[in-house]
Amino acid sequence: MITKSKAVEAAMGELKKTEAVTFDRAVEDLKQGAETAKASVDHVQADVKVGLDKVLKTGEKVTEFGKGNLEAVMKSGQILTSGLTEMSRLMVENARTGFEEAMSVFKAATSVTSVKEAIELQSNFARTRMEKVVSQSGQLTEHSLKIAEQAFAPISARVNAAVETFS
Repeated sequence: MITKSKAVEAAMGELKKTEAVTFDRAVEDLKQGAETAKASVDHVQADVKVGLDKVLKTGEKVTEFGKGNLEAVMKSGQILTSGLTEMSRLMVENARTGFEEAMSVFKAATSVTSVKEAIELQSNFARTRMEKVVSQSGQLTEHSLKIAEQAFAPISARVNAAVETFS
C-alpha cells in the first residue's frame, strides 16, 4: 500500500501543480481581458469626447451665427425705422409747403380784379403744384428704393454668410 500512497501522493502533487498553472493562467487571462476591456472603454470614451467636442463646437457656431442673424435683423430694423422717419418728415414738409403755397394763392386770389386774372392765377398754381407733386413723388420713390436697399443689405450679407458657411 505504500506504493499506492506514493503514487497517489505523486498524482496529487501533479494535480496541484496543474491546478496552480491553470489557476495562474486563468488569473493572467482575466488580467489581459480586463486590460483589453479597459483599453476598449478608453478608446470609446476618447471617441465620444471627440464627437462631443465637435457637437459643442458646432453648437457654438450655430449660436454665433444666430446671434449674427439677430444683429442683422436689428440693424435692418434700425435702418428701416430711420428711413421711414425721414420719409415721413419729407412728406410732412411737402404737405406744409403745398398748404403754404395754396394759402398764398388764396390770398392773391382775394385781390384779383378780373376773372381772367383769377384763372391765370389758378392755372399757374395748378401747373406749379402738379410739377412739384410729380417731382416730390419721384423723390419719395427714390428714397423708398434707397431705404429698401439699405435695410436689406445686412440681411443679404447674412444670407451670403450662410451660403459660404454651410456650403
